[in-house]
Amino acid sequence: MPIEPGRLTREQQLDVARDRLRRVIDQYIQVESEVRALEEGYFRVVIFGSARIRPQDETYQLVYQIAHALAERGIDIVTGGGPGLMEAANRGVLDVVARESRSYGLPIDLPWLHEPANKHLDLKSSHRRFSSRLDEFMRLSNAVIVAPGGIGTMLELMYVWQLLQVGLTNDRPVILLKRQIWGGLLRWMREELLGHHYISPEDFRWIKLVDTADEVIELLAMAHERFMRSQMEERLGEQAIDRSVTAQVMEYARPTEFTEEGKDASES
Repeated sequence: MPIEPGRLTREQQLDVARDRLRRVIDQYIQVESEVRALEEGYFRVVIFGSARIRPQDETYQLVYQIAHALAERGIDIVTGGGPGLMEAANRGVLDVVARESRSYGLPIDLPWLHEPANKHLDLKSSHRRFSSRLDEFMRLSNAVIVAPGGIGTMLELMYVWQLLQVGLTNDRPVILLKRQIWGGLLRWMREELLGHHYISPEDFRWIKLVDTADEVIELLAMAHERFMRSQMEERLGEQAIDRSVTAQVMEYARPTEFTEEGKDASES
């Protein structure tokens, strides 16, 4: 069938669509880098976990306790923004009196997934794709807590672990909460995956397996201290560069010296 004048072929339409997609992706990357620069300087912990756990569950109470203690130290908390353990973490932040920390939620907005955002959020950023949501989790966070959960929680853990393994994100502690839940997974990975050389012993260096809130707080207090120290060193480095530049400017742009009224000393 002949193509009417002015109409694009299917291949041409695909080329136009691909070009538009490339421009959108370039724009997204640029905006993301701008947002990342604006958000630097704040220590944040992302908490992953089941949406199915209710307030009467001891794990809900444990996650609430951890988030509350971290918020008291001025640490921001990031979750998926939904019910269950996400709600426990966000609620733990908002219940802190005279707090400086913020409660972030990144809910997934899918019409067939009835998971409304919880009511304990300072900042909400909804996503229609799990991939963009995972990327924002990583962009916002400096440490990760993985509480008990299902397939979604497993996906989040493995995504974080993969990025750390290949060096696509900065090093950060990944704290697995509850040995009873995660111990078997780690044991299987060591016996089967490590045993068959599919992974390396160093791939476990980010992983911490704990049971109590005190263990989590101790690990994250050290990570927070290192982060604040690095921020201070970075600021001092910037100040030193500023002073150095100022000294060089003053060296090469000294005020003009006059030996006689109206006569430059360099002319004599």
